[in-house]
Amino acid sequence: MSIFEYNGSAIVAMVGKNCFAIASDRRLGVQLQTVATDFQRIYKIHDKLYIGLAGLATDAQTLHQRLVFRHNLYQLREERNMKPETFASLVSAVLYEKRFGPYFCQPVIAGLGEKDEPFICTMDSIGAKELAKDFVVGGTASESLYGACESMYKPNMEPDELFETISQALLASVDRDCLSGWGGHVILVTPTEVTERKLKGRMD
Repeated sequence: MSIFEYNGSAIVAMVGKNCFAIASDRRLGVQLQTVATDFQRIYKIHDKLYIGLAGLATDAQTLHQRLVFRHNLYQLREERNMKPETFASLVSAVLYEKRFGPYFCQPVIAGLGEKDEPFICTMDSIGAKELAKDFVVGGTASESLYGACESMYKPNMEPDELFETISQALLASVDRDCLSGWGGHVILVTPTEVTERKLKGRMD
């Protein structure tokens, strides 16, 4: 088994009309044994920027702390929040620094940039960025997430429709992956508000 699959994970970010949603499963496992059913995989950087970390849970928590530290330094020096594109470059640089002994994480970044343009991207464990205009996925359920998102995604969705689409895609996908699941955690961000909801899924 790959070290990336050790704890199991499923993360997806999707773009709507001047909004985005990012969702993850809630299971923390040790291979096929479930350890926790309320594990946090999505972290807030600031009100309009979030990062989901799939992969090894301990590395994800360490990487999150380092990224918050770097972002706080940026805020003190620049007196403003980081743009999503800038933050993606920071994450890429932090991962590449450790390329000979990498963090076993696959980040999924989602944010609202200038003029409330949504930005999403993902990268591998050494920081090679992959940008997208519709959706990005990560974790052990990524294959089934690709299929569900490709069949359900439509451009320029309103926030309510985007929430429904990402929720259905996540729940349908984790049912097809025995290493992730146990409900979901969805964050929907528009220029004016942030909505956070928990999804109840299959509990087996």
